[in-house]
Amino acid sequence: MHLLSRALFGIGILVAGCATADRAPAASLGGPLNLADEGMFFVNGTNVLSSHPGASPAGPSKPGTVTVDQMYVHYRIPAQLVSPTPIVLVHGGGLTGMSYETTPDGREGWATYLARRGHAVYVVDTPGRGRSGFNATAINQAKAESSVAPLPGNVLMVTSELAWPLFRFGPAYGTAYPDTQFPVEAFGAFGSQAVPFGEVTLEGGAMATAPRALAALLDKIGPAVVVVHSLAGPFADALVEMRPRLIKAIVNIEGAQAIVPTEAQIEAYRGIPVLELFGDHVDSPVFTGRPRYEGRKAVVERINERQEGRATLIRLPDMGIKGNSHMMMQDRNNLQVADFVLGWIASNVK
Repeated sequence: MHLLSRALFGIGILVAGCATADRAPAASLGGPLNLADEGMFFVNGTNVLSSHPGASPAGPSKPGTVTVDQMYVHYRIPAQLVSPTPIVLVHGGGLTGMSYETTPDGREGWATYLARRGHAVYVVDTPGRGRSGFNATAINQAKAESSVAPLPGNVLMVTSELAWPLFRFGPAYGTAYPDTQFPVEAFGAFGSQAVPFGEVTLEGGAMATAPRALAALLDKIGPAVVVVHSLAGPFADALVEMRPRLIKAIVNIEGAQAIVPTEAQIEAYRGIPVLELFGDHVDSPVFTGRPRYEGRKAVVERINERQEGRATLIRLPDMGIKGNSHMMMQDRNNLQVADFVLGWIASNVK
Protein backbone atom coordinates (compact mmCIF):
# COMPACT_ATOMS: atom_id res chain seq x y z
CA MET A 1 0.00 0.00 0.00
CA HIS A 2 3.03 2.28 0.21
CA LEU A 3 2.59 3.42 -3.39
CA LEU A 4 -0.93 4.67 -2.75
CA SER A 5 0.25 6.43 0.38
CA ARG A 6 2.81 8.22 -1.70
CA ALA A 7 0.01 9.17 -4.08
CA LEU A 8 -1.92 10.79 -1.26
CA PHE A 9 0.98 12.64 0.31
CA GLY A 10 3.56 12.91 -2.46
CA ILE A 11 4.44 16.07 -4.31
CA GLY A 12 2.54 16.32 -7.58
CA ILE A 13 4.55 16.35 -10.77
CA LEU A 14 3.40 17.63 -14.12
CA VAL A 15 3.87 15.35 -17.09
CA ALA A 16 3.21 17.08 -20.37
CA GLY A 17 4.36 14.66 -23.05
CA CYS A 18 7.23 16.22 -24.98
CA ALA A 19 6.12 19.79 -24.35
CA THR A 20 8.62 22.62 -24.56
CA ALA A 21 8.22 26.38 -24.73
CA ASP A 22 7.49 26.21 -28.45
CA ARG A 23 5.96 22.77 -28.76
CA ALA A 24 2.47 21.57 -27.87
CA PRO A 25 1.97 18.54 -25.59
CA ALA A 26 2.15 15.22 -27.38
CA ALA A 27 -1.19 14.08 -28.74
CA SER A 28 -0.43 10.56 -27.56
CA LEU A 29 -0.66 11.78 -23.97
CA GLY A 30 -3.76 13.90 -24.43
CA GLY A 31 -2.42 16.97 -22.66
CA PRO A 32 -0.84 17.68 -19.25
CA LEU A 33 -1.21 14.90 -16.68
CA ASN A 34 -0.83 15.75 -13.00
CA LEU A 35 0.76 12.84 -11.16
CA ALA A 36 1.71 12.33 -7.54
CA ASP A 37 4.03 9.49 -8.51
CA GLU A 38 5.20 7.43 -11.45
CA GLY A 39 7.70 4.61 -11.52
CA MET A 40 8.64 1.08 -12.47
CA PHE A 41 9.55 -2.05 -10.54
CA PHE A 42 9.67 -5.83 -10.84
CA VAL A 43 7.85 -8.47 -8.79
CA ASN A 44 8.21 -12.22 -8.34
CA GLY A 45 11.73 -12.73 -9.67
CA THR A 46 13.38 -16.07 -8.86
CA ASN A 47 17.12 -16.73 -8.96
CA VAL A 48 18.13 -19.94 -10.72
CA LEU A 49 21.40 -21.45 -11.88
CA SER A 50 21.94 -21.20 -15.64
CA SER A 51 24.22 -23.91 -16.97
CA HIS A 52 24.60 -22.07 -20.30
CA PRO A 53 24.37 -18.28 -19.83
CA GLY A 54 25.94 -17.73 -23.24
CA ALA A 55 29.00 -15.89 -24.52
CA SER A 56 29.95 -12.36 -23.55
CA PRO A 57 32.38 -9.87 -25.17
CA ALA A 58 34.95 -11.32 -22.76
CA GLY A 59 34.33 -14.86 -23.99
CA PRO A 60 32.12 -17.76 -22.86
CA SER A 61 30.40 -17.22 -19.52
CA LYS A 62 30.65 -19.77 -16.75
CA PRO A 63 27.46 -21.18 -15.23
CA GLY A 64 25.90 -18.66 -12.89
CA THR A 65 22.78 -17.12 -11.42
CA VAL A 66 20.07 -15.51 -13.54
CA THR A 67 16.66 -14.12 -12.60
CA VAL A 68 13.54 -15.61 -14.19
CA ASP A 69 9.74 -15.34 -13.81
CA GLN A 70 9.96 -11.63 -12.98
CA MET A 71 7.18 -9.26 -14.08
CA TYR A 72 7.76 -5.65 -15.09
CA VAL A 73 5.31 -3.11 -13.69
CA HIS A 74 4.87 0.57 -14.68
CA TYR A 75 2.63 2.59 -12.38
CA ARG A 76 1.08 6.04 -12.57
CA ILE A 77 -0.70 7.56 -9.58
CA PRO A 78 -2.67 10.78 -10.13
CA ALA A 79 -2.33 13.72 -7.79
CA GLN A 80 -6.07 13.55 -7.09
CA LEU A 81 -7.51 10.08 -6.64
CA VAL A 82 -11.22 9.49 -7.19
CA SER A 83 -10.93 5.96 -5.75
CA PRO A 84 -8.51 4.21 -3.38
CA THR A 85 -8.67 1.11 -5.59
CA PRO A 86 -5.98 0.87 -8.29
CA ILE A 87 -6.52 -0.67 -11.72
CA VAL A 88 -4.11 -3.31 -13.06
CA LEU A 89 -3.94 -3.67 -16.86
CA VAL A 90 -2.82 -7.04 -18.24
CA HIS A 91 -2.11 -7.47 -21.97
CA GLY A 92 -2.99 -10.36 -24.25
CA GLY A 93 -1.07 -12.90 -26.34
CA GLY A 94 1.91 -11.82 -28.43
CA LEU A 95 1.69 -8.35 -26.89
CA THR A 96 3.00 -6.32 -23.95
CA GLY A 97 1.78 -3.50 -21.76
CA MET A 98 2.18 -1.27 -24.81
CA SER A 99 -1.38 -2.33 -25.67
CA TYR A 100 -2.54 0.18 -23.08
CA GLU A 101 0.08 2.90 -23.59
CA THR A 102 -0.64 4.66 -26.88
CA THR A 103 -2.60 3.58 -29.95
CA PRO A 104 -0.91 2.60 -33.23
CA ASP A 105 -2.01 5.92 -34.75
CA GLY A 106 -0.62 7.95 -31.86
CA ARG A 107 -3.63 8.68 -29.65
CA GLU A 108 -3.87 8.44 -25.89
CA GLY A 109 -4.12 4.95 -24.45
CA TRP A 110 -5.89 3.66 -21.37
CA ALA A 111 -2.81 3.79 -19.12
CA THR A 112 -2.70 7.58 -18.98
CA TYR A 113 -6.40 8.14 -19.58
CA LEU A 114 -7.45 6.11 -16.54
CA ALA A 115 -4.91 8.04 -14.46
CA ARG A 116 -6.31 11.26 -15.90
CA ARG A 117 -9.73 10.11 -14.66
CA GLY A 118 -8.36 9.75 -11.13
CA HIS A 119 -7.30 6.11 -10.86
CA ALA A 120 -3.93 4.68 -9.90
CA VAL A 121 -2.91 2.49 -12.85
CA TYR A 122 -0.44 -0.40 -13.01
CA VAL A 123 0.55 -1.73 -16.46
CA VAL A 124 2.47 -5.00 -16.65
CA ASP A 125 4.58 -7.02 -19.05
CA THR A 126 3.86 -10.58 -17.95
CA PRO A 127 6.82 -12.96 -17.39
CA GLY A 128 8.58 -13.80 -20.64
CA ARG A 129 7.24 -10.76 -22.49
CA GLY A 130 8.75 -7.39 -23.34
CA ARG A 131 10.74 -5.92 -20.48
CA SER A 132 10.16 -8.96 -18.27
CA GLY A 133 12.73 -11.08 -20.10
CA PHE A 134 12.91 -14.82 -20.67
CA ASN A 135 15.28 -17.70 -19.93
CA ALA A 136 17.73 -18.26 -22.81
CA THR A 137 19.54 -21.17 -21.13
CA ALA A 138 17.98 -23.88 -23.30
CA ILE A 139 18.73 -21.94 -26.50
CA ASN A 140 22.39 -21.49 -25.55
CA GLN A 141 22.63 -25.13 -24.50
CA ALA A 142 21.20 -26.30 -27.81
CA LYS A 143 23.78 -24.27 -29.69
CA ALA A 144 26.65 -25.42 -27.48
CA GLU A 145 25.67 -29.08 -27.86
CA SER A 146 24.58 -28.86 -31.52
CA SER A 147 21.34 -30.52 -30.49
CA VAL A 148 17.71 -29.43 -30.64
CA ALA A 149 16.80 -31.64 -27.68
CA PRO A 150 17.15 -28.92 -25.00
CA LEU A 151 14.99 -26.43 -26.91
CA PRO A 152 11.56 -25.47 -25.53
CA GLY A 153 8.37 -25.83 -27.54
CA ASN A 154 7.52 -23.55 -30.42
CA VAL A 155 8.15 -19.87 -29.77
CA LEU A 156 4.92 -18.56 -31.27
CA MET A 157 4.92 -15.30 -33.21
CA VAL A 158 1.72 -13.67 -34.38
CA THR A 159 2.07 -12.74 -38.06
CA SER A 160 0.29 -9.81 -39.66
CA GLU A 161 -1.70 -12.21 -41.85
CA LEU A 162 -2.92 -14.05 -38.76
CA ALA A 163 -3.54 -11.01 -36.57
CA TRP A 164 -5.82 -9.17 -39.02
CA PRO A 165 -8.75 -11.64 -39.06
CA LEU A 166 -7.98 -13.03 -35.60
CA PHE A 167 -8.24 -9.60 -33.99
CA ARG A 168 -11.32 -8.95 -36.13
CA PHE A 169 -10.10 -5.92 -38.04
CA GLY A 170 -11.75 -7.51 -41.07
CA PRO A 171 -12.81 -10.83 -42.60
CA ALA A 172 -9.49 -11.38 -44.42
CA TYR A 173 -6.01 -9.90 -44.34
CA GLY A 174 -6.04 -6.42 -45.86
CA THR A 175 -9.85 -6.17 -46.00
CA ALA A 176 -11.41 -4.14 -43.20
CA TYR A 177 -14.94 -4.34 -41.88
CA PRO A 178 -16.74 -1.23 -43.19
CA ASP A 179 -17.57 -0.13 -39.65
CA THR A 180 -14.30 -1.09 -37.98
CA GLN A 181 -13.09 1.25 -35.28
CA PHE A 182 -9.54 -0.05 -35.50
CA PRO A 183 -7.14 2.41 -37.21
CA VAL A 184 -6.21 0.07 -40.05
CA GLU A 185 -4.15 2.79 -41.72
CA ALA A 186 -1.71 2.35 -38.80
CA PHE A 187 -1.62 -1.45 -38.99
CA GLY A 188 2.14 -1.37 -39.61
CA ALA A 189 2.69 0.36 -36.29
CA PHE A 190 0.46 -2.22 -34.62
CA GLY A 191 2.65 -4.97 -36.05
CA SER A 192 5.66 -3.39 -34.36
CA GLN A 193 4.02 -4.02 -30.98
CA ALA A 194 4.05 -7.80 -31.45
CA VAL A 195 6.61 -9.84 -29.51
CA PRO A 196 7.37 -13.58 -29.43
CA PHE A 197 5.80 -15.74 -26.72
CA GLY A 198 9.02 -15.87 -24.69
CA GLU A 199 7.24 -17.42 -21.70
CA VAL A 200 7.69 -20.79 -23.40
CA THR A 201 11.24 -20.71 -22.01
CA LEU A 202 9.94 -20.45 -18.43
CA GLU A 203 9.05 -23.44 -16.29
CA GLY A 204 5.33 -24.11 -16.72
CA GLY A 205 4.84 -21.33 -19.28
CA ALA A 206 2.37 -18.48 -18.97
CA MET A 207 -0.23 -20.19 -16.80
CA ALA A 208 2.37 -21.11 -14.20
CA THR A 209 4.17 -17.77 -14.11
CA ALA A 210 1.74 -14.94 -14.89
CA PRO A 211 -0.90 -15.62 -12.18
CA ARG A 212 1.84 -15.98 -9.55
CA ALA A 213 3.40 -12.69 -10.62
CA LEU A 214 0.03 -10.94 -10.58
CA ALA A 215 -0.62 -12.32 -7.10
CA ALA A 216 2.74 -10.90 -5.99
CA LEU A 217 1.75 -7.53 -7.41
CA LEU A 218 -1.53 -7.52 -5.45
CA ASP A 219 0.39 -8.50 -2.33
CA LYS A 220 2.46 -5.36 -2.87
CA ILE A 221 -0.21 -2.80 -3.80
CA GLY A 222 -3.30 -4.18 -2.07
CA PRO A 223 -6.83 -4.81 -3.40
CA ALA A 224 -7.30 -3.83 -7.05
CA VAL A 225 -9.51 -4.05 -10.10
CA VAL A 226 -7.77 -6.38 -12.55
CA VAL A 227 -8.35 -5.92 -16.29
CA VAL A 228 -7.23 -8.84 -18.46
CA HIS A 229 -7.27 -9.16 -22.23
CA SER A 230 -7.51 -12.15 -24.55
CA LEU A 231 -4.90 -14.80 -23.68
CA ALA A 232 -4.73 -13.34 -20.15
CA GLY A 233 -8.37 -14.27 -19.52
CA PRO A 234 -7.52 -17.53 -17.72
CA PHE A 235 -4.96 -15.62 -15.62
CA ALA A 236 -7.92 -13.94 -13.93
CA ASP A 237 -9.58 -17.28 -13.19
CA ALA A 238 -6.38 -18.52 -11.51
CA LEU A 239 -5.71 -15.22 -9.74
CA VAL A 240 -9.18 -15.07 -8.19
CA GLU A 241 -8.58 -18.45 -6.59
CA MET A 242 -5.14 -17.39 -5.35
CA ARG A 243 -6.06 -13.94 -3.97
CA PRO A 244 -9.88 -13.59 -3.72
CA ARG A 245 -9.69 -10.96 -0.98
CA LEU A 246 -7.33 -8.77 -3.00
CA ILE A 247 -9.57 -8.53 -6.06
CA LYS A 248 -12.20 -5.82 -6.08
CA ALA A 249 -13.42 -6.72 -9.58
CA ILE A 250 -12.38 -8.47 -12.78
CA VAL A 251 -12.82 -6.95 -16.24
CA ASN A 252 -12.19 -9.70 -18.77
CA ILE A 253 -11.91 -8.32 -22.30
CA GLU A 254 -12.61 -11.09 -24.82
CA GLY A 255 -10.81 -13.58 -22.59
CA ALA A 256 -9.51 -16.87 -23.92
CA GLN A 257 -11.81 -19.84 -23.36
CA ALA A 258 -9.49 -22.76 -24.14
CA ILE A 259 -8.69 -23.32 -20.45
CA VAL A 260 -11.94 -24.07 -18.66
CA PRO A 261 -12.07 -22.68 -15.08
CA THR A 262 -12.04 -25.28 -12.34
CA GLU A 263 -14.87 -25.58 -9.84
CA ALA A 264 -12.59 -24.06 -7.19
CA GLN A 265 -11.93 -21.05 -9.42
CA ILE A 266 -15.63 -20.56 -10.13
CA GLU A 267 -16.35 -20.78 -6.41
CA ALA A 268 -13.67 -18.14 -5.71
CA TYR A 269 -15.59 -15.64 -7.84
CA ARG A 270 -18.35 -15.57 -5.21
CA GLY A 271 -19.20 -11.94 -4.45
CA ILE A 272 -16.61 -10.51 -6.88
CA PRO A 273 -18.04 -8.28 -9.64
CA VAL A 274 -17.07 -9.60 -13.08
CA LEU A 275 -17.49 -7.88 -16.44
CA GLU A 276 -16.95 -10.07 -19.50
CA LEU A 277 -16.70 -7.58 -22.36
CA PHE A 278 -16.83 -8.21 -26.11
CA GLY A 279 -16.63 -5.99 -29.16
CA ASP A 280 -18.33 -6.30 -32.52
CA HIS A 281 -18.38 -8.99 -35.21
CA VAL A 282 -18.34 -11.84 -32.69
CA ASP A 283 -20.14 -13.98 -35.27
CA SER A 284 -16.79 -14.29 -37.02
CA PRO A 285 -15.69 -17.96 -37.11
CA VAL A 286 -12.17 -17.13 -35.84
CA PHE A 287 -11.67 -18.33 -32.29
CA THR A 288 -11.73 -14.79 -30.86
CA GLY A 289 -15.26 -14.49 -32.24
CA ARG A 290 -18.24 -16.75 -31.62
CA PRO A 291 -16.29 -19.66 -30.01
CA ARG A 292 -14.69 -17.37 -27.44
CA TYR A 293 -17.93 -15.51 -26.76
CA GLU A 294 -19.77 -18.75 -26.08
CA GLY A 295 -16.91 -19.97 -23.89
CA ARG A 296 -16.93 -16.92 -21.66
CA LYS A 297 -20.75 -16.90 -21.63
CA ALA A 298 -20.60 -20.37 -20.12
CA VAL A 299 -18.20 -19.10 -17.46
CA VAL A 300 -20.59 -16.25 -16.58
CA GLU A 301 -23.45 -18.71 -16.26
CA ARG A 302 -21.40 -20.96 -13.98
CA ILE A 303 -20.44 -18.02 -11.74
CA ASN A 304 -24.03 -16.83 -11.48
CA GLU A 305 -25.29 -20.28 -10.55
CA ARG A 306 -23.55 -19.72 -7.21
CA GLN A 307 -25.06 -17.64 -4.49
CA GLU A 308 -23.59 -14.11 -4.66
CA GLY A 309 -22.52 -14.64 -8.27
CA ARG A 310 -22.03 -11.18 -9.83
CA ALA A 311 -20.88 -11.78 -13.41
CA THR A 312 -22.14 -9.82 -16.42
CA LEU A 313 -21.58 -10.50 -20.12
CA ILE A 314 -21.83 -7.45 -22.39
CA ARG A 315 -21.39 -6.91 -26.11
CA LEU A 316 -20.51 -3.30 -26.81
CA PRO A 317 -22.80 -3.01 -29.88
CA ASP A 318 -25.71 -3.89 -27.60
CA MET A 319 -24.76 -0.76 -25.64
CA GLY A 320 -24.72 1.37 -28.78
CA ILE A 321 -20.91 1.28 -29.04
CA LYS A 322 -20.29 -0.25 -32.45
CA GLY A 323 -17.48 -1.46 -34.68
CA ASN A 324 -15.00 -2.43 -31.99
CA SER A 325 -12.30 -4.98 -32.68
CA HIS A 326 -10.51 -7.42 -30.41
CA MET A 327 -8.12 -4.53 -29.64
CA MET A 328 -10.81 -2.20 -28.29
CA MET A 329 -8.27 -0.43 -26.07
CA GLN A 330 -6.64 0.82 -29.31
CA ASP A 331 -9.70 1.45 -31.48
CA ARG A 332 -10.60 4.97 -32.57
CA ASN A 333 -13.24 5.11 -29.83
CA ASN A 334 -10.94 3.57 -27.20
CA LEU A 335 -11.63 6.34 -24.69
CA GLN A 336 -15.40 5.85 -25.08
CA VAL A 337 -14.85 2.19 -24.25
CA ALA A 338 -12.66 3.19 -21.30
CA ASP A 339 -15.46 5.44 -20.01
CA PHE A 340 -17.89 2.53 -20.28
CA VAL A 341 -15.54 0.34 -18.21
CA LEU A 342 -15.02 3.11 -15.67
CA GLY A 343 -18.79 3.54 -15.39
CA TRP A 344 -19.18 -0.15 -14.71
CA ILE A 345 -16.42 -0.05 -12.09
CA ALA A 346 -18.00 2.96 -10.37
CA SER A 347 -21.34 1.13 -10.19
CA ASN A 348 -19.98 -2.18 -8.96
CA VAL A 349 -16.88 -1.55 -6.84
CA LYS A 350 -17.35 -0.14 -3.37
